[in-house]
Amino acid sequence: MAARPSWCAPVLAIALALALLIGSLGSRAETLVIAGDPWCPVNCQPGSEQPGIFVELARDIFAEAGIEVEYRLINWARALHAARKGQIDAVIGAGHADAEDFLFTRTPVSQSRMCFYVLAQSAWRFASTQDLRGQRLGVIKDYSYGAELDAYLQEHADNPARVQRSYGDRALGWNVAKLLGGRIDVTLDNAWVMQNWLSRHGRVGQLRNAGCRTPDVPIYLAFSPALASSRRHVQLFEAGLKRYRDDGRLQRLLARYWVSEP
Repeated sequence: MAARPSWCAPVLAIALALALLIGSLGSRAETLVIAGDPWCPVNCQPGSEQPGIFVELARDIFAEAGIEVEYRLINWARALHAARKGQIDAVIGAGHADAEDFLFTRTPVSQSRMCFYVLAQSAWRFASTQDLRGQRLGVIKDYSYGAELDAYLQEHADNPARVQRSYGDRALGWNVAKLLGGRIDVTLDNAWVMQNWLSRHGRVGQLRNAGCRTPDVPIYLAFSPALASSRRHVQLFEAGLKRYRDDGRLQRLLARYWVSEP
């Protein structure tokens, strides 16, 4: 066998190093960054056993395509700004009105349904804002509940016999406590949020859903308009949502958070 030229070993060493580098880069997983402010069970505490329905869906669906998901909890306005700049890939729980320029799947992950809650023994029901007459309504300060209800809240903002506002991270809990303590008659919140809170705090059966505002608002994982990868991510997530609905994985995930599809 002929001897190799003297330059062969260095060339082979360089080629091997390049091959290892290219292989390392090729095996490095793509990372998709999603963010939002806390809206449990849509998105909850990062790193916890239950980081949120949208977070788990995104994590598992994109994992099937070899894409890792990084979830960040940040201020909503900052999340929208970062996605518009292409600094993150998607925001969690957005509606079309929140981010008209973003990219959305054809079908929403769910619907945001705002419902009125009363004590289990109460006979009161909501059909229109006219039914709120004579009721002390507890809401969360600075939340929007839709044009009609927002107008009602503004009209009675200075009348605690009609409207009372709680604020801060524990606002929902304060409203439930006031309802159970007889200081308000009705409280208003997102159905998923209330169902999850009541289950986590052992309050199931103490309150009753007395009717909901219409229409529901579709909510999505909304993708950055600034990133070329967003179109592919939308297609992957859309296909994943369909699979998860068809095979029952979505329904099982919702049950783990004590909620169901609206």
